Amino acid sequence: MTLGSVERRVESACHRSGRDRSEVTLIAVTKGRSLQAIRMLYDQGHRDFGENRAQELRDKVNELPGDIRWHFIGPLQTNKVRIVRPAASVLHSMDRQSLAVAWMKGPGSPPPVYLQVNIGSEDQKSGSDPAAVPDFCDRLVSLGITVLGLMAIPPVADDPEDVRRHFAALRRLRDRIVVDHPSVSGLSMGMSDDFEVAIEEGATSIRVGRAIFAD
Repeated sequence: MTLGSVERRVESACHRSGRDRSEVTLIAVTKGRSLQAIRMLYDQGHRDFGENRAQELRDKVNELPGDIRWHFIGPLQTNKVRIVRPAASVLHSMDRQSLAVAWMKGPGSPPPVYLQVNIGSEDQKSGSDPAAVPDFCDRLVSLGITVLGLMAIPPVADDPEDVRRHFAALRRLRDRIVVDHPSVSGLSMGMSDDFEVAIEEGATSIRVGRAIFAD
């Protein structure tokens, strides 16, 4: 595992962009990873983990320490909300009205969310159209859902610099939203291949799997 090397890269990216390391949450993506591998990271003090499959999240929550903060980062079907809602600390993939309605069902207040944006306008990806984000954010807030910020998965590129413009576009969209909704300040963006660029463009949560669990 290379949690230490990823942490050093995060710190360097924060330093280059004049940010404090505490501004960025490193989410260790554990899709397909063993309980033993997750426990090793936990024993090093890491607490933020991400899953994108409902059943896998449920199973791991039941087997691992209760102070882990679980982030659900994958597409979520409305019929799986009943599994994810009690288990997740944060949902990073709020992308449509029907999911918002389902997310509100259940005891107590639902966990906070990131509004997912299809920042590259790709047909095969989930997420709200950027032009529709302000209205969708208004609807989420009116339902009583706490929106932490915006999330995006930009188009795949060989060079991380080629996705910088998408991260910058998400930041500018967040800057528009935050005028009316000051609490919608977060940016969940950046993965193993491009998290340093994402940090330089303002990411507050990065979702890193392969770079941490490198063999």
